[in-house]
Amino acid sequence: MSTQASSPRTSTSAPEEPAVHPLGSRAKVLLTSVFGPYAQDDDYGSRAINPMELYQNQVTREQGPFSLRLFHRSWGLMLIQHNIGAPSTLLDFPTRERFVRELGSHRYDVVGISSIIVNVGKVREMCRLVREHSPGSRIVVGGHVAAIPEIETMVDADHIVRGDGVRWFREYLGEPTDRAVHHPPIPSSFSFRVMGLPAPRGGGDASATIIPSVGCPMGCNFCTTSAFFGGKGKVVNFFETGAELFEIMCRSEASLGVASFFIMDENFLLQRKRALELLDLMKAHGKSWALYVFSSANALAKYTTRELVELGVNWVWLGLESAQSSYGKLRGADTRALTRELQEHGIHVLGSTIIGLEHHTQENVEEEIADAVAHDVDCHQFMLYTPVPGTPLHREMAEQGRLLDDVDLADTHGQYKLNFRHPALSRDASKELLDAAFRRDYESNGPSLYRIARTMLQGWRRYRNDPDSRVRDRVARTAGQLRTVHGATLWAMERYLRRANRDVSDRIRALRLEVRRELGGLSWLVPSLLGPLLLWTSRREERRHPRGRPLEPRTFVERRNWPEPTA
Repeated sequence: MSTQASSPRTSTSAPEEPAVHPLGSRAKVLLTSVFGPYAQDDDYGSRAINPMELYQNQVTREQGPFSLRLFHRSWGLMLIQHNIGAPSTLLDFPTRERFVRELGSHRYDVVGISSIIVNVGKVREMCRLVREHSPGSRIVVGGHVAAIPEIETMVDADHIVRGDGVRWFREYLGEPTDRAVHHPPIPSSFSFRVMGLPAPRGGGDASATIIPSVGCPMGCNFCTTSAFFGGKGKVVNFFETGAELFEIMCRSEASLGVASFFIMDENFLLQRKRALELLDLMKAHGKSWALYVFSSANALAKYTTRELVELGVNWVWLGLESAQSSYGKLRGADTRALTRELQEHGIHVLGSTIIGLEHHTQENVEEEIADAVAHDVDCHQFMLYTPVPGTPLHREMAEQGRLLDDVDLADTHGQYKLNFRHPALSRDASKELLDAAFRRDYESNGPSLYRIARTMLQGWRRYRNDPDSRVRDRVARTAGQLRTVHGATLWAMERYLRRANRDVSDRIRALRLEVRRELGGLSWLVPSLLGPLLLWTSRREERRHPRGRPLEPRTFVERRNWPEPTA
């Protein structure tokens, strides 16, 4: 049955309610993500092709045992829980059975369910389960699933929340909405795995997630985040100043023991005043932090390379949309030159390329894929041009009568097939082009692990003697990783690819020898000891799971302001 066409099994309209819950901040709240498992085809809309993993799903999925495997928490739910005074439970990545058990174990007055659009079938089932097992609960549905037109007719919820969930819950519980937002310590990822082995401490350079703002003022017509938080020109700032961010980062550094931060902001560098205030405080307090940021090319142009390096920008997620597209964020940008310049200064680039734009034909899209691959970024995301419900693009396609009626919402995620009538590309052709783009990038440029190590070495060479001790300290951490874990991965990748792709294998070998020459000392010891193990586990992983090992995130249960003893 199509998720798009289904209706709830109970009431199809939300009942009238007062603006504030009758119990106010005394209401017990359950906040939950949708139930798993996720990396499988099921009756609720999960798809094996669409696992709960960012990198395996849409960045490194064709890189075999070298694909980066990791999970991220439901950050929005964590932010909501830490900003309401009501007693609350956060249930992240439950099974269906665990969700039902939680409903039966405590009397919840409010159940908040957050989801992305593809999991609307699971939201519907969870609403039904709440009505069955906790009939006194008010059901609140939020997250990107709330952007679906007429979602009220598809799930049996009392409230649909679009936009800022922190403010909505505060208002609903009768709490002050103008109180400062408290940012909890959020580990960026967990359960990191690569080359057939789990990594200690989550993997490599553990980081914390920081959420300064939501939304994006650039307002690309396909962008779900921009549309969800108000559209073009709109942004919700949780933290207006660099001083606020600095304080949050210091707290996260102390509680999580991290020195790097994933800045979950659609275009962090656009707000230059805030970024430079953060830089001034980092300098004043000697912080050699590393930052992972999303940015458009025009936002990067606001900064000198020196400013980016001093700010600690270590990764940039950069859109590489076609030069023939009309998106202003790329206007006048030479993204190849920009990529090379960033990498030469030790700044990793995660490029993002869209396939199936309006001007694409079978011939020119292959040329544009080749151009995208030639950027040789550290990691490369390929996505299909997808009209997602709630976006301007979806409205435009609907008005033109170009949306395909028989495409399930569970398959509307940009990693399968087009969901609209394209002037030149069929649905099947779009999938073939997408899969081929991932393979071509891997075969031409090698594993992302190799490219990451290459950029690390370039940064260390350039800045190892920098006059700023913060910069020296940051690249010194890089050198430590190159001497140990990255050196071992290079050893294993070189030998793994020797027969399958000799050209890439030779490039990896050249880099490995450069690392040994440049770093000297014991830079040969760990690779020679750990490398053979990684080679063996990589071959075993490929043999056992040629399409990638199915992985599921573990369940998290976190209670705050809780009045009852917990087991």
